[in-house]
Amino acid sequence: MSARTDRSGARRRAVAVCGAGEADSALAGMAHEVGRLIADAGCTLVCGGMHGVMAAACAGAQEARQSGASGLVVGILPVADLDGGNPYCDVTIATGMGYARNAIVVLSADVVILVGGGSGTLSEAAYAWQLGKPVVALATSGGWAERLAGAALDDKRDDRIMEASTPAEAVAAALRCIA
Repeated sequence: MSARTDRSGARRRAVAVCGAGEADSALAGMAHEVGRLIADAGCTLVCGGMHGVMAAACAGAQEARQSGASGLVVGILPVADLDGGNPYCDVTIATGMGYARNAIVVLSADVVILVGGGSGTLSEAAYAWQLGKPVVALATSGGWAERLAGAALDDKRDDRIMEASTPAEAVAAALRCIA
């Protein structure tokens, strides 16, 4: 088994968690639970590797791994410094690309979960939409996740951004998309 495959030899599925770079305790708690559930499902968590929602989700995934989960945590950093991200990433990729790295975050995942978020999260949602990737918004987390839940960004797709009320619902919806 490698980091790219699960126990059956199939490619490990990746879930991007996109959200605010700053998070209060409630938002961080939601992101932490999302990360834990992603790792419990044996998926790779991909994020921007920085602070706030990203660090909380990564910490949740690491907590699940300490309990035996097999998920991997990948941070795709906007900075050029490999030490510039949060300490919970197993793999950090320093891009030096600023927000342009958001495209890489989305391209590296099978499905995207939005947790709160500002303009960076909005750009990740737009990239996912353009690329035909499923998007799940944790509507109760505020920010762009709340605004985009249930919405269509344009008429290029027949579906809408999926709406979830809890971290468990958000991860379950994401997992259904990649089953």
